[in-house]
Amino acid sequence: MTNAPNVSQFIRHQNRLVTVAGSGDQLLGPFAQLPGTWEGKGRGWNMIALPFVSDPPGPLDYRLLLNQFDETLSFSLVDKGVPNRGVNDALTAQTDQAIVALDYQQLISQVAVTDRPASAVAGAPGATIHHEPGLFLNMLNETDEGPTIARLATIPHGDTALALGTSFSVGGPPVIGAVDGLPVGVLQDLDANQYLEPYKFFHDSPFFGTVPAGTPGFPGFDPTQPHKLLQLANQRQPVASTTVLQLDTSTDPGGIRNIPFVVKHANASRMKATFWINELRDETDEQGNPKLQLQYLQVVILEFFPRRDGPPGRIEWPHVSINTMEKVSDEPQPLEAMTSAKMTAKASTPEDAAASNASS
Repeated sequence: MTNAPNVSQFIRHQNRLVTVAGSGDQLLGPFAQLPGTWEGKGRGWNMIALPFVSDPPGPLDYRLLLNQFDETLSFSLVDKGVPNRGVNDALTAQTDQAIVALDYQQLISQVAVTDRPASAVAGAPGATIHHEPGLFLNMLNETDEGPTIARLATIPHGDTALALGTSFSVGGPPVIGAVDGLPVGVLQDLDANQYLEPYKFFHDSPFFGTVPAGTPGFPGFDPTQPHKLLQLANQRQPVASTTVLQLDTSTDPGGIRNIPFVVKHANASRMKATFWINELRDETDEQGNPKLQLQYLQVVILEFFPRRDGPPGRIEWPHVSINTMEKVSDEPQPLEAMTSAKMTAKASTPEDAAASNASS
């Protein structure tokens, strides 16, 4: 590693330092391009199934909620040389580990929303739908060929997640695989299974949000194939190189812990997220550096209601979020500038969303 001397210095001399994060810091490893502010206006899409009783009660016990959203993601502080103390098996030498931690604040507000069956609690355009403080960890040594990066996420619903993983770089655009948005534990046949009627409805009539129907090249958001818009973005935006971050709470000893209400009603059991940091081809910023694009695909599995296909356990419902964002500044966004009022004031207009989605 190019930063090995710095790692040794942190371990030997305990030179821990908390400072404003700077883009290009080698100690951040695969996170080196993240410091600063990223925005995605109208290019984020979210799907989630939720327990639901309609009024009057209907045949379904859940509703499928779809959002189009604006997002601000700010990486501000870096904690360098965080020491984890250890000794070898023979108890003859220190085997301390050094970590570099990059903090982030994520705030998401919906610009369009729909659900089926329709409810009165979907919220209005401009409403905040997600806030998340967290940390990305770059483990500099003592990884024993295991995970080298981690993500710590805290969600105000009452969930905390530790996802572990690895990173790598590739030339050109990322390869984004298919994601099946249908729940596991039911007959996965949109035509034969009436229980999946909301999924069939939005498969046949995808959600366009604020993008005008008929916009050339924009097929809408289909919850049965939630990855499609990410793939479409990379067909239209030439990418020179990509850094891939793969993180999974199922990687031992990662996991998710939830408050009792969440466990009882819609338990978040695992999360898998992939981030792609893309250097765009033939596009530069004001400093002459390649413009950067950040994409992600995150799947959180929610468990509620008994399975309908025979085995024990609960149905597993994929909660999928995707976005394609651009780096708007190497400076972090102050937290007060990311509040709901600010987000609402700058929520994307139909024209903004149509332009960004059509050109993505």
